[in-house]
Amino acid sequence: MTRAAVRTTRLSSRPLSHPSSHPSSQPLNHLVTHQVARRLFLASGVAACLPVSAQTAAQAWPVRTVRLVVAYPPGGVSDVVARLIAERLAPALGQAVVVENKAGASGTVGMDAVAKAAPDGYVLGFSAISPLTLNPHLGASPFDPAKDIAPVASVMYSPVLLLATPATPVRDFAELLAAARAKPGSVRWATSGPASLGHIMLEQVQAVAKTTITHIPYKGGGQQITDALSGQFEVLSVNTGPAVIGHIKAGKLRPLAVGAASRLDALPQVPTLGELGFAGANMSSLFGVFAPAATPPAVLARVNMEINRILAQPDIRARLDASDNVPTGGSAADFARVIANESAGNARIIQAAGIKAD
Repeated sequence: MTRAAVRTTRLSSRPLSHPSSHPSSQPLNHLVTHQVARRLFLASGVAACLPVSAQTAAQAWPVRTVRLVVAYPPGGVSDVVARLIAERLAPALGQAVVVENKAGASGTVGMDAVAKAAPDGYVLGFSAISPLTLNPHLGASPFDPAKDIAPVASVMYSPVLLLATPATPVRDFAELLAAARAKPGSVRWATSGPASLGHIMLEQVQAVAKTTITHIPYKGGGQQITDALSGQFEVLSVNTGPAVIGHIKAGKLRPLAVGAASRLDALPQVPTLGELGFAGANMSSLFGVFAPAATPPAVLARVNMEINRILAQPDIRARLDASDNVPTGGSAADFARVIANESAGNARIIQAAGIKAD
């Protein structure tokens, strides 16, 4: 069993700020950000902008199997939800939709595969927005999110749980901070990778708590959970999902806090990080479907329509709600604006915290 490399980060004691990852994010107020938003908006255009020949090609789509690239390993909440969408998307399109996991670099490997795929509608991506809103500010992205990727449809907000493992006796967030302050660097916090949302949350907690926590970056949630259960580190941040809730109910992992707009129905006793005084770390993940930027707009519009139809199905909403994931949906243009907002806020945090890609 291979464990990810360990890195300790130290920050100044000055707390940092971040716009909420919930839909109430602040509007853009910087020229560069407006340019990013405009390019993302243009990538999400509709079929009326197409030449007749392109519209005809889009109407014929699809005539063969569609690949859905998931930017994370099998077993995590993103993989489970992507497979659920693929299962419902296939009959709607009249073609098979095959899920392909391409994990690595906090989702960047999978999204790079999408960015470099032929823009013909036969390769889509499923990912959190962090590969578009975090890694590019670290000089670590092999693609330009504003030029190479088209946001197609927002799928869900997923709360981020902070969990204690068998490696530590701490029972709540206050005890965790006490342990970290008593011996700086002794508490190991596992995330889904460098520059992931969990990493940003860790940095925010360190800044406010005035302590040092060791960062353990993984390539995704599956191996991270396996190692958590065997006590390879003290705490982890992970998106909520049925398997995670099951481990909590079984007493194998202990919830200390959650990044979410409010407490979770499944864990009403667990406070949000905002309640605990860590508003900058109170973040949740936004997941969606993406495509290569030059994909015909009529194809993008069709996929957006089908994703919204799937998310409106009562059993799909019930399955997401059961694990406290919040179905979203909406237009591609709105999704693009949320991504641009998030990117602007992350740029400020990364610069202030001195976060590095490695």
